[in-house]
Amino acid sequence: ADDGSERLVSTARTTETTYRFTQLALGRYTLTVRAVNAWGQQGDPASVSFRIAAPAAPSRIELTPGYFQITATPHLAVYDPTVQFEFWFSEKRIADIRQVETTARYLGTALYWIAASINIRPGHDYYFYVRSVNTVGKSAFVEAVGRASDDAEGYLDFFKGHITESHLGKELLEKVDLTEDNASRLDEFSKEWKDANDKWNAMWGVKIEQTEDGKHYVAGLGLSMEDTEEGKLSQFLVAANRIAFIDPANGNETPMFVAQGNQIFMNDVFLKRLTAPTITSGGSPPVFSLTSDGKLTAKNADISGSVNAN
Repeated sequence: ADDGSERLVSTARTTETTYRFTQLALGRYTLTVRAVNAWGQQGDPASVSFRIAAPAAPSRIELTPGYFQITATPHLAVYDPTVQFEFWFSEKRIADIRQVETTARYLGTALYWIAASINIRPGHDYYFYVRSVNTVGKSAFVEAVGRASDDAEGYLDFFKGHITESHLGKELLEKVDLTEDNASRLDEFSKEWKDANDKWNAMWGVKIEQTEDGKHYVAGLGLSMEDTEEGKLSQFLVAANRIAFIDPANGNETPMFVAQGNQIFMNDVFLKRLTAPTITSGGSPPVFSLTSDGKLTAKNADISGSVNAN
């Protein structure tokens, strides 16, 4: 018993090699087994101690960032193969952990969980509430906070795969065999269809193609509404070496925005939030720089408030 005393719970005799005890209360137990032959002679007893209890809470929760996803992997202080974990998810921190079941979203029960959604954005905190479960009960919740990957270059590769796999991406990037060199072609396409799940899809666009000196060139733009695993996705795609916006007001010919050669050029930018591993000012050499390893260089700085140094 929990008070340290001992009492006999049950006795049984069986001719089988296994026996099932039922309706045992929570607590510590000692099971003693001995063999008995047909004449009632008994062998030496063999004993084992065990405990019936709700599992211990996770000692730590490892959060691994991914592209629009976070993988939560709980760990126990002492491994227990009978334990799994319940995963709950929230975009905001739950101050009163007793409110998890009424406030957070239940994800499922497993040894680990991948929370993946286009709504899991980089640069934002997301909260996991995890507890251990077994056939007896559940532990208290443990909170963990994490973020999706902040690897901007990796996100471009991620989007590349999704764009090229979409119907519109394939239509814009697909090469058409032009019968002779220095040939060109202008196509406008408009399609709508239902997929195997009876979901409506549609796309429209225009594409220019040309071959010159054995090389293939393409420029195009398109709109689409496609059914994906994430739900309905609307896309506006442009295939071009250079993308620019020009405001023709008052004869102005200077573009307000140019994208070319994996770079974007703009004059004035107002941002509510910026996430960047490295920030460097103009000038040669730059008068200000902040690198991803935390190194700050400033040629002339006025600092107010508090400065903490280790």
